[in-house]
Amino acid sequence: MALPGHRRHLAAEAMATVWIPSLLRPLCGGERVVTVAGGSVRQVIDNLDARCPGIRDRLIDEGELRPDLAVSVDGETTQIGLLQPVGEESEVHILPALGGGSHRG
Repeated sequence: MALPGHRRHLAAEAMATVWIPSLLRPLCGGERVVTVAGGSVRQVIDNLDARCPGIRDRLIDEGELRPDLAVSVDGETTQIGLLQPVGEESEVHILPALGGGSHRG
């Protein structure tokens, strides 16, 4: 039988898994995967910066996700950027943004 509040305590300790792009791994001591807390992509990046100093500056420009990057949360590329909610056991991938191709007629 769980004690009241015990479940909340466990949930507060759960963390998202963040996959670090190869070019940013030196900031994280070479780690490919890091676990950090955060309820949104912005909070995850802020907490990631505490562990991997300087990574926030490489991901965020003028308060927004850099236009050459995309973030995927649980396999879905976010359309709302830093505001995207992140679950307690989410997987977060930082990816280069893919542009559309040109149509030649």
